[in-house]
Amino acid sequence: MVDILEQIKYWKSGAAEDWQAAEQLVTGNKVRHGLFFAHLSLEKILKAHVCKNTGKIAPKLHNLVRLSEIAGLELSEENIDFLAEMNQFNLEGRYPVPSLPEISNQEAKEYLKNTKEVLEWYSRQL
Repeated sequence: MVDILEQIKYWKSGAAEDWQAAEQLVTGNKVRHGLFFAHLSLEKILKAHVCKNTGKIAPKLHNLVRLSEIAGLELSEENIDFLAEMNQFNLEGRYPVPSLPEISNQEAKEYLKNTKEVLEWYSRQL
């Protein structure tokens, strides 16, 4: 039998670790990789919520909006839009598309600021 509390702890810990990597990478001008890890931190905290709210192991999905739906989280339109926008960094981190415009370090820092706020809010809810 799966220990759901252990799963929640696992995902929450992973989210914190990936958040630190995101900050370090963006600070080191590795924007694409940093935003990938920012997405990953959100993905993991949402998977903790899936475990908490469903009592089941989180699915192997990367879509932040879908994970929030599975977790049964009620989000504002603004939060849904932010999660949808962050989804691009999952794909960009795994499958870079040369035609996409580069994100400046300043834009990346703004994404990190917003991610941190959302991540802290989700963490407090666990």
